[in-house]
Amino acid sequence: MDINPLLLLLLWSSGLQAEVKHDSTEFMRLVGGASRCAGTLELKHQGEWRRATSGDVVDYFEMEAAAAFCRDLNCGSAVSLRKRQVSYQSLWLLIAECRPDYDLPRCVMSWNASSVLELTCSDSVRLLNGTSLCSGRLEVNYNQSNQSKQSWTSVCEDHFDQQDAEVVCRELGCGPPSILQGALHGDMGAPVWSKEFQCEGHESTLLDCRSSNSTRSSCSPGKAVGLTCSEPIRLVGGASRCAGTLEMKLGEWRPVDGDNWALREAAVACKQLDCGSALAIEHRKSSDRPVWRIQHDFVRSRFPLREFVIPVNSSSTVDLTCSDSVRLLNGTSLCSGRLEVNYNQSNQSKQSWTSVCEDHFDQQDAEVVCRELGCGPPSALQGALHGDMGAPVWSKEFQCEGHESTLLDCRSSNSTRSSCSPGKAVGLTCSEPIRLVGGASRCAGTLEMKLGEWRPVYTMARTLREPAAFCKHLDCGSDVSVKKRELSNTPMWLLRFFCEPSYFSMMGCLQSPTITSESFTTGSVMELTCSGKPIRIRIRIRILY
Repeated sequence: MDINPLLLLLLWSSGLQAEVKHDSTEFMRLVGGASRCAGTLELKHQGEWRRATSGDVVDYFEMEAAAAFCRDLNCGSAVSLRKRQVSYQSLWLLIAECRPDYDLPRCVMSWNASSVLELTCSDSVRLLNGTSLCSGRLEVNYNQSNQSKQSWTSVCEDHFDQQDAEVVCRELGCGPPSILQGALHGDMGAPVWSKEFQCEGHESTLLDCRSSNSTRSSCSPGKAVGLTCSEPIRLVGGASRCAGTLEMKLGEWRPVDGDNWALREAAVACKQLDCGSALAIEHRKSSDRPVWRIQHDFVRSRFPLREFVIPVNSSSTVDLTCSDSVRLLNGTSLCSGRLEVNYNQSNQSKQSWTSVCEDHFDQQDAEVVCRELGCGPPSALQGALHGDMGAPVWSKEFQCEGHESTLLDCRSSNSTRSSCSPGKAVGLTCSEPIRLVGGASRCAGTLEMKLGEWRPVYTMARTLREPAAFCKHLDCGSDVSVKKRELSNTPMWLLRFFCEPSYFSMMGCLQSPTITSESFTTGSVMELTCSGKPIRIRIRIRILY
């Protein structure tokens, strides 16, 4: 009898971790690769070695899980993960959320499938205790020749520079280094690497670099190299580095399947690309091919994209457009946050973002920014509304007239100040581009939203919760009546089902229809009639004498 993997996921999620732990290398290995840290994952269960699978249909084995296996095999960081097709055979199925340090009999069961897991871990470097797979305290394996006894050492920051960091980040399949700082991810407990690295930056691995003996065998407290590499993602084929088809590298560059993505997912990718705010997202269909799928729950988790990647075959890819000149950070929606301006657009490899002092910024400047980001008119402009600056301060005063397309199109004059008083970094809230059209008042009509252009909104909402959120946002009260109306031959925006409108903004729930040979032009749109009465909170105070 076939067992549904989904049922296994539910069963496992309610289970408990085993109290007994074993030496992981007794029960797992990587075979057929270039080293003990690369190859097809095999597990030993009930005395029998078999190749491992995560199933052919349900797939949940992400890079985060791969990193746990690398760590327990005493290898370096996880570099790549892929599924390889094989003949239909009996394999060991890894049940959801299984980790090597759990009792394997509770994590593994016999399963017939036609795909196996191939994993590549670094065998020379690793990053520990970081907030992502691409950050942590650097350790180097100085005993690679002894397969049975690996020896990892920390590295002193006096022996390590930016070029060395570039090699490590590339070796681990990450993007360029963004932070290099001693004790950023804890101090060393291991011995200290006794040589000074002298990389030129082009080497494939850190141990390919030249090195010289150091006179020191210890390192001062707080001096262990802590490294953060950027995410290995890029946009290709667009007008700038901040526009195009989203690709990710896990061993190789592949397009990203963004079938479930809306603008809020795009915003996370734009931020990790060190671009500005997300402006647009488009879904495209092509022939079926290997892609990386990033599970959409990464938005709530705030973890980096790489942790949520699984290899799949899909015909769906995603195109993003991010601003390359302005962005809003730390806000409660896509249209709010602390304003930053990119003053180094000409240098594609090194973007430089600065905060703006409110003394240099007025209402007309705010109108230009809100329009540039595809939002509605500004509703709040206040210093330190979304945190104070940590970046340098923009040294010019903007003099927008209000009609400009972008903030950097505005005239500006040099300022005599190069710093800004605490609490004076521009915090901006723009309204969301939502309207009701064709009704008897501004609080009634067909719901439309703007994502580059105004379109009616197609939604599968089955309760009044989402429509009420739109009425509230329009300052039209929270009571609402809804009618569905069928439209044809009209381009629409999709409001993603189960997307919480109040979380990460209503605009963040918008998707563009998949671009195929036929446009998405037929479906149900919402006609809302809101109460028209803004919400008021009444407070009754009784004074007792």
